[in-house]
Amino acid sequence: MSDLGDFTDFEPDDADSDDGAAEPTDDATFVDASQSDADEATDDFDHLGVTPTGSDRGIGVLSATDGLTISEDPDDTTLRAYVTVANRSDVRIGKYLLVPYPGPGGRSAGERLFCRITALEYVQEFRADDATEIHARRAMRSDGIDEQDFKFMATLEPVAILYRQDGELKRRMTDRVPKPETAVREADDTGEIKTGLKIPEDGVFLGHLAVGGEKVRTSTEPPTIDYRLKDDYDAGDPLVFRHTLVAGGTGSGKTHGAKNVLRQYLADERTYPVEEGTREASPCLVMFDPQDEYAQLHDDNPDLDDEFARRLEREGVAHGGYDDTIAFVPKVAGANYAASNHRAEQVEFTIPFSMVQENPWLIAGSSLNGNQYNALKFLLDRFEDDYGENGTYQQFKTFLDDPALREELDETGRVHEATFNAVKRRAYGFDGIFDQDARPITEQIHEFVRAGGVSVVPTYHINNSRSTVTVVLALAALLVDEKLSNSPRYERIKNTPLILGLDEAHNFLSSVDSVQGEQIIGKFTEAAKQGRKERLGLFLITQDPQDIAEPVFKQINTTVVLNLGDDDAISAVNIPSKLEAKVPYMEKGQMVVYSPDNSEPVELVGLSKCVTKHGRD
Repeated sequence: MSDLGDFTDFEPDDADSDDGAAEPTDDATFVDASQSDADEATDDFDHLGVTPTGSDRGIGVLSATDGLTISEDPDDTTLRAYVTVANRSDVRIGKYLLVPYPGPGGRSAGERLFCRITALEYVQEFRADDATEIHARRAMRSDGIDEQDFKFMATLEPVAILYRQDGELKRRMTDRVPKPETAVREADDTGEIKTGLKIPEDGVFLGHLAVGGEKVRTSTEPPTIDYRLKDDYDAGDPLVFRHTLVAGGTGSGKTHGAKNVLRQYLADERTYPVEEGTREASPCLVMFDPQDEYAQLHDDNPDLDDEFARRLEREGVAHGGYDDTIAFVPKVAGANYAASNHRAEQVEFTIPFSMVQENPWLIAGSSLNGNQYNALKFLLDRFEDDYGENGTYQQFKTFLDDPALREELDETGRVHEATFNAVKRRAYGFDGIFDQDARPITEQIHEFVRAGGVSVVPTYHINNSRSTVTVVLALAALLVDEKLSNSPRYERIKNTPLILGLDEAHNFLSSVDSVQGEQIIGKFTEAAKQGRKERLGLFLITQDPQDIAEPVFKQINTTVVLNLGDDDAISAVNIPSKLEAKVPYMEKGQMVVYSPDNSEPVELVGLSKCVTKHGRD
């Protein structure tokens, strides 16, 4: 049996006795020793010119024990701070700190190192083995350890140097090393933190700055820090026209968050220059909605109380239902739209077959090869010659059913018979999509695209995926083509700032090995490249970012990531590793934002309530 016996026999007081050595019988000895230590401490404080009753400044001091290095190579940077006992319970990874630089003669030069905590570590104060049976059992039976026996060290990542120039707070790269034993304090001023992270003062509201899911609190009013996206040409191109991706799994709050962001672009003051800067216009939002949720932008949120609304107003956050919201409902055979979860006006439309003439890939299907696709284009041209620009889909089917035409093209070598038959098979099956009993969308452009308006295209009622894809891509292609055209047919589209919202974007922009896929990706890639110049912004929402074609993904400037559980999806969003590790553990409404042209990568918490109606009745 062990000399220590079992746990029931173990007595901490006996374990400390030593062969009859006397144990203290009262507290007098400890009081005297403490008093002696206090006297020595007082002498030390007097020697240093510091009184023990003075208040500490900050959470600790920089330590040079392991070196103190600022380097161009982050791997060579060594920046650690000792955290005092009283502050240890409040310190968290990700918190932002400030370290002052002393100026000549010991005077402050006004420069401060802005940094964040990347690691926390307990280190032994003295060389001793605390992993022993006695230490463990004594700690298990006590109220806690004496933290003063350990050093608590915080590893810091330098972010920027803050300084003032002509009274204005500015930032620059870290090019100086602070001095050892410099006091480190928590950053608690909104201006300091926003400048340190390069967050714009004004712009489109996304959420509040957070660390570990908790909002960063400040000593200023309001006590939270709003995160905004640049939206002014004076500060650079508005980021809405450099495209946004919102990625999140089911239940992560991505629709809730997307509505809150899109509502900000509909604020009265949100305008952009058009027609070579001769006038300003509010943007039009065209939202493709597979779940029938975005027409609710029209309605107020009944759960948004007066107090919450006043808070939003104080922070300049647009809220409330947006009256100029219309649901443009595609008329598809066998599909009836009967929404009861919003009060937005409903307008039916159909896709005219004439739109296929400029975009043959709409009926190309996923299996046409290059040769067959060229044959389809030839047949469409021939059809237009025979039937005019307004030929219908039914007339095109009749055109393809003509055996004399097939024989003629085969004999002349224009289209081989087998190729003709392949095209004919793929072009069939669109009877319920084109030329339905509704007004064509091409006759409703002025209603569909209007400055300051929201046009929602619901597809929830369409139970055929082929029909859904055809409708969405037909409208999206129309808008993109007109935006990029040097001789547009519809000046209204060309001269209106446009935000093209696409929910479940992976269903439409996935990279597939087919002519149709190549045409779609090519069109949207070009739209993304030219968007800044043409006032066209893509707002993509997806739970499968890994499925979005890389040429389109590469043009995204702002990535908003909510909770994702799939490793491939997390890897695909291409955010810094320090944020990537947080994604699987984020609660509903938590997000990370990676927008290199706007700020440092940050963590945010979105609004707890939707600024418009959200959810089923």
